[in-house]
Amino acid sequence: MNLIDKTQLGSLPLKNRMAMSAMTRSRADINGVVGDVHVQYYTQRVSAGLIFTEAINISEQAIGSPFTPGLFTNEQIEAWGKVANAVHDNGGIIIAQLWHTGRVGHSVDRKGILPVAPSAVAITGMKHFTSEGPKDYETPRELTVGEIKQIIKDYGQAAKNAIKAGFDGVELHAANGYLPNQFLADNANKRFDAYGGSIENKIRFVLEVMQELIVAVGGDKVGIKLSPFHPYGDILFDNPVETFTYLIGELNKLDFTYVELMRRSAAFPVPSYPNDDEIELFGKQVKHSIIANSGYDKASAEAELKKGIAKLISFGTLFLANPDLPQRFEKDTSLNQPDRATMFGGGAQGYIDYPFLNA
Repeated sequence: MNLIDKTQLGSLPLKNRMAMSAMTRSRADINGVVGDVHVQYYTQRVSAGLIFTEAINISEQAIGSPFTPGLFTNEQIEAWGKVANAVHDNGGIIIAQLWHTGRVGHSVDRKGILPVAPSAVAITGMKHFTSEGPKDYETPRELTVGEIKQIIKDYGQAAKNAIKAGFDGVELHAANGYLPNQFLADNANKRFDAYGGSIENKIRFVLEVMQELIVAVGGDKVGIKLSPFHPYGDILFDNPVETFTYLIGELNKLDFTYVELMRRSAAFPVPSYPNDDEIELFGKQVKHSIIANSGYDKASAEAELKKGIAKLISFGTLFLANPDLPQRFEKDTSLNQPDRATMFGGGAQGYIDYPFLNA
């Protein structure tokens, strides 16, 4: 298999095996509405076999950071429709990543309301980006069972909104320390009801959200992103292998399309975790198609595909800085380097002004 080979992901015919991974860029307006600059940004990158949107808030309660987009008002849905239509008109395929940040937020950007989480456990060891600058994380309010059930419904409604907007599918963001990941993690979930305590209970929220998404839009339009060994957001497991092996076994019983597996970052080591490669360890357990994510370049991505576990490779910052990344890989040419100062927030600079090869 080669990165530029055509493939099929469920019902979606893909022009190559390269996906653009979801990347928060914080360029929506104060009401979570995307604009013309987003239409241009995503349209520039239609050479990807598959595009994942930046993470999209499923409800007002889901919001964690300023200037991040939503998919729960008519204005937001209509604005995303312009993005989806433009991507399709230019031959691309685009999936909406559904997001509830849980405790990864701050009341300053939530109309004074505290973030919510499985348990009242604050994130430590890092600060949160807010509209007023970096701030310490607050202790979140613990969700009631009734509120959990409502969030699950909110995911389903957001999925329906995504399809209404014209997206080709949805992805549950269950990685990187956000709400589904918080339910899974031993140090973030201290509950002793149906959603906490045992591994079986801790994975219940993720499974019920996936079931809701499948019912809402059909399994052929649903996927999930997992990050078993990535501790970002102060997420730690007593035994991550046991937890994710059990979770994958239960996900295997559901009818959906793919699992995007994120590898750990060297910037966030956890000495107590095993050294196993996540794609080999967990990917071999998954019965759905695998998309391997995080830290790949051309050589390592092609080597990953040759192992036969992953069907696609998703790239983040490389697609950010190189809107024509497949062409650059195919021609073995130089790559633009990402400007990290303009990754989050701002306007056109560092967003839609990266040069193409033919510029």
